[in-house]
Amino acid sequence: MNAALVAVVLSLFSAVAYAAAAVAQERLASRHPGSGLARLLGNGAWWCSVGLNAGAALLHVVALKYGPLTVVQPLGALTLVAAVPMGARVAGRRVSAAEWRGTALTLAGLAAILVTASGSAPEDVLSGPEAVAVAGATAALIGLLARRGARPGLRHATASGFASGVASALTQTVTVAATDRSGALASMQVVGVALLVAAFATGGLLLSQTAYRGGLGAPLAMVTLANPVAAAAIGLALLGERLQGGLAGLLLALAGAGLAGRGVVLLSHAAPQPASVTESAAESVTKSVTESVTDEEHPVAAVLALSPETASAEPALLPWPTTGPEHLTPL
Repeated sequence: MNAALVAVVLSLFSAVAYAAAAVAQERLASRHPGSGLARLLGNGAWWCSVGLNAGAALLHVVALKYGPLTVVQPLGALTLVAAVPMGARVAGRRVSAAEWRGTALTLAGLAAILVTASGSAPEDVLSGPEAVAVAGATAALIGLLARRGARPGLRHATASGFASGVASALTQTVTVAATDRSGALASMQVVGVALLVAAFATGGLLLSQTAYRGGLGAPLAMVTLANPVAAAAIGLALLGERLQGGLAGLLLALAGAGLAGRGVVLLSHAAPQPASVTESAAESVTKSVTESVTDEEHPVAAVLALSPETASAEPALLPWPTTGPEHLTPL
């Protein structure tokens, strides 16, 4: 099977697993809105969502081994697409017209990107100096975006997307180097890049938490779009990835990115109304509960189940216990 096709298939399964985990967490939170950490640890459904998140993260990492960043990263937007029918099915409602439009635009845009970005399995990896340069430039950009000022939600969301995209690019370097080079797994270069992955993954998560304080829809869309932009820029500039078709291919990729971006925005702002509204369903959000802090929304599940008036204005800063290296925000 073609390496790029393997990467696409793995990314599809990863997106579905992330979406299923989000929906499972949302349903669990709606049924047990006040549960503490001890009760969650004893709940089989919670562990099922943990397993889905971990499996999705693993599938994404393996996809990075077989496909270029310009293919794998944009497919993270399929998490929102997959979550729409799942959430509607579980909530017993119909998919709204806005959700159908968002889904169609996202799929059309991703299809255009895949036509131009398909390529062989990645062989090049970032060298030590390149990884340090990318990390330094990204850290400086994040510092500028995270400064105090107007519209912190969108700026923090952009910084989160960049951090997560860079983390995925660095993850690909670790994965390819560790599997294709003898003795590379123990090399100081790979260990150093792995530490950078952990730093940017954590930074992306914390930045997304801050971004969602002022609302969910626009920041979630910005995170989803900034992530593949950062990863693709690294792939095209440093890893020898190329778009197919020359100028026509570039224009098609840009048009596809525009369509996918519009679709993601529509999905992020969709506020479906359940067919049967009960008190628990109207207030259902995906929450991570600890012993001493308030609950937190799960971004994807909140988009599916919340109407604007029920959104929490101050989510907690502590994350859900599981995240993948690329979805520190769910593709």
